Amino acid sequence: MYKIIFAVAVASILSACSTTDTYDKRAEIERSRNDKAVERAIDKAPKWMSELPKSANAVYANGSAVSRDFSMADMKARLIAFSSICMAAGGEVDKNAKIFMTDTENSSTEHSEVAIRSMCRGVDVSGAEIVETSRVAENGRYRTYVLVALPTGEANAIVKRKDARRSNEEARVRSEKAFKDLDDNRKQ
Repeated sequence: MYKIIFAVAVASILSACSTTDTYDKRAEIERSRNDKAVERAIDKAPKWMSELPKSANAVYANGSAVSRDFSMADMKARLIAFSSICMAAGGEVDKNAKIFMTDTENSSTEHSEVAIRSMCRGVDVSGAEIVETSRVAENGRYRTYVLVALPTGEANAIVKRKDARRSNEEARVRSEKAFKDLDDNRKQ
């Protein structure tokens, strides 16, 4: 009887070990698959995601986002890129992020949330434009990369037009005041 219990115990242990090996292999295959997916995403990323273009007449920024919805991936990537262009131009963006991460020896979990209010206080980003958009498939989802540019100085036609309108309006107001002052002086 003792031998039978001992044999059953040994068989159970060996059976458990072989089951664990199967799951270990499965987990290793999954980790390898995830690593390859990340490497493919990096390989497919446009060069300007890691090295922004340089220009004396523009400021550049980029953004990337992933979603199961095509237009949501585009919208999130543009929002991230435009918030970056705002900050690169010296503005402030309402941006809140919450990140919770936990790591153990065998796994890593992350839950992150980002809230961006699409408002650029303190700086005029008129004339910012999308220079390039690139989309790739990533694990059954859409990944969108966006490059935006904010032309500066003479290169920014929109700001030049706004400045010209503002100058014309200021000149109109000053001229009306000047003629009114002349008329008031004449009456006296």
